[in-house]
Amino acid sequence: MVRVSLPAELSRYVVEKGSITVDGVSLTVVDAGRDHFTVSLIPTTLALTTLGTKQPGDPVNLEVDIIAKYIERMLGERSGRAGEAAE
Repeated sequence: MVRVSLPAELSRYVVEKGSITVDGVSLTVVDAGRDHFTVSLIPTTLALTTLGTKQPGDPVNLEVDIIAKYIERMLGERSGRAGEAAE
């Protein structure tokens, strides 16, 4: 299990069993907290991606699930806050 810290503004998009991309690798979230999430990495993923070379504290690029952003936008439009929901 690998624990990854994330900025507070991204945590609302990360949910258990949801998708997140770490350094271009799409992964399934095992656990989601306010400032972190965990994922399981199988040996094939470690061998075939750069994730196998990462050390604790190394920076990573995070991309959150686009569906969560679409839902946020739609809910914002429904409540009249269309401009606030999009990033």
